[in-house]
Amino acid sequence: MSTPSGPASIRRSGPTSRPRSWSDPRLRRASSPDSDFLQLDFTRPEGYAAIREWRQGAGRPMVVYLSVAAKIYGDICRHLEAGGCLDDESRVVVEKPIGYDLASSTEINDAIGAVFPESRIYRIDHYLGKETVQNLIALRFANPLFGTQWNQNHISHVEITVAEQVGIEGRWGYFDDAGQLRDMVQNHLLQLVCLIAMDPPANLDADAIRDEKVKVLKALKPFTDDMLGRDVVRGQYTAGTIDGRSVPGYLEEEGANTESHTESFVAMKTGVANWRWAGVPFYLRTGKRMPEKLSQIVIHFRQQPHYIFDPDQRGLAANKLVIRLQPEEGIALEVLTKDSGLDKGMRLRRGPLHLEFNSAFPKTRIPDAYERLLLEVMKGQQYLFVRRDEVEHAWQWCDNLIAAWEERDEPPRRYPAGSWGPVASIAMITQDGRSW
Repeated sequence: MSTPSGPASIRRSGPTSRPRSWSDPRLRRASSPDSDFLQLDFTRPEGYAAIREWRQGAGRPMVVYLSVAAKIYGDICRHLEAGGCLDDESRVVVEKPIGYDLASSTEINDAIGAVFPESRIYRIDHYLGKETVQNLIALRFANPLFGTQWNQNHISHVEITVAEQVGIEGRWGYFDDAGQLRDMVQNHLLQLVCLIAMDPPANLDADAIRDEKVKVLKALKPFTDDMLGRDVVRGQYTAGTIDGRSVPGYLEEEGANTESHTESFVAMKTGVANWRWAGVPFYLRTGKRMPEKLSQIVIHFRQQPHYIFDPDQRGLAANKLVIRLQPEEGIALEVLTKDSGLDKGMRLRRGPLHLEFNSAFPKTRIPDAYERLLLEVMKGQQYLFVRRDEVEHAWQWCDNLIAAWEERDEPPRRYPAGSWGPVASIAMITQDGRSW
């Protein structure tokens, strides 16, 4: 279904059904050899009877994909039910963000849940459909090499970067109300934190995995007043240059509110308060108008307790596991080896043992994240989707941070487009003797 500014198109793939006549002149139906769709104004309850008629004899469960404003999810679900369009196998897919805060999220989930049971609600986060994110579970729980090392005794710190080159690009009305924390951290980044930090599930059932993710969200450290100035940085891009072209600042975008304090960049240092991760900082960073499009997780392992090589190279003496989500998905383990050559002695060099999916599986097409997720919806599999309590615990954590920002009432720090964010975000991590 499309946005409420225009009519909705509902498409069914497969052989076309026999053309029907529609009594309502507001309805339009078109067909081609491989698809057929119905167009209607989904804000008008009377139009839904046409969907019921159109669905007769379909012979497969209906999947309703709501890529619309979340505030009308409930209305559409109620109209579908009242119009007799649903049965016991019908499923609904909803896009993030689900709400603006915990209160609005609860209201929206209540409205959907009044029509669909939790087992048939699929809250989609496309990051969970990425091949590399899926491999996190296999990497962690199928390999003793990592499974035995995945704790505070062996891992120094974790960093997650989700950088975008794009700016607002016509989404000012949505983004200025949301900001980068709601748009990216509350869903994408916190889901990645969960997959990195969760304990092994009892099995691969959907609820077993999601139970462990909820435990991580409950254990996320809240931000105190003294931490806000030290461990959280909000930023807003100004005019700059990306790939050799000039781009406007956030306040210069089309339709901009020139007084806006909405953040287009967030960096933070947080942690998970449990036995596995005690004392291990998680550095999160996400922003728009970055130098490149990049999403990656870096696991930094601790140095050996006794170092016997060149003291000048001690900074090299730690392994890193780099899990790249985009632009090219892959996994690389950075290890130390002896540098080659008769004159090198025992000089060390760092090099990757890497797996790039495109080159490792040249004859296998890597599916798009949405392609995988929609297939799982049709199969009735929930493990790649977000359960209601995950959404609510994530909002609760973010709401506390947003409330603290509002109380401080400080404008975001400026950073030029094409840079890696405000200087303060670099200082935040370097004060711990580390770097992004």
